[in-house]
Amino acid sequence: MTSFILRPWQRSDAESIAAAADNPKIAANLRNAFPSPYTLADAEWFLGDCITQGETRQLMRAIVIDGRAAGSISISVKDDVYERSAELGYWLAEEHWGQGVMTEAVRQICREAFDRFDILRIFAEPFADNSGSRRVLEKAGFTCEGTMRNGVFKNGRIGSYCMYALLREELK
Repeated sequence: MTSFILRPWQRSDAESIAAAADNPKIAANLRNAFPSPYTLADAEWFLGDCITQGETRQLMRAIVIDGRAAGSISISVKDDVYERSAELGYWLAEEHWGQGVMTEAVRQICREAFDRFDILRIFAEPFADNSGSRRVLEKAGFTCEGTMRNGVFKNGRIGSYCMYALLREELK
């Protein structure tokens, strides 16, 4: 596995994150809020938002490989009737796919989230055809709870997404 660290975002990450994120293959598997192309201005906005939001109800981490931000992973605690649940989101620069980085990053941030927040469940919603992301979740101990058929509209196409979850008592 490639060596990495998770750390809070820094404004100095803007150039490396813009370079890593500017990949249509990454954007194709994320929500429309993730821009494509991904510019330096997008990275600067993202970093500013992460830094000012703080960590009261979220963990936003840079995935740092060889001293450079190469991806992002986050946990966001939900509200209302979902206040004991948190959503996991992540992406990684393509050159690091398939090296075990994301599976271990998911494990690390889930442990931290369960330690820090009064939550019972962490969930993720990868697109059904994103086999790489689904494999990451399964290796990290998540269970696929179902497929939401025709649940997303991305790049002019209707697709499905899966609901994966990890319960506090399932954390290894």
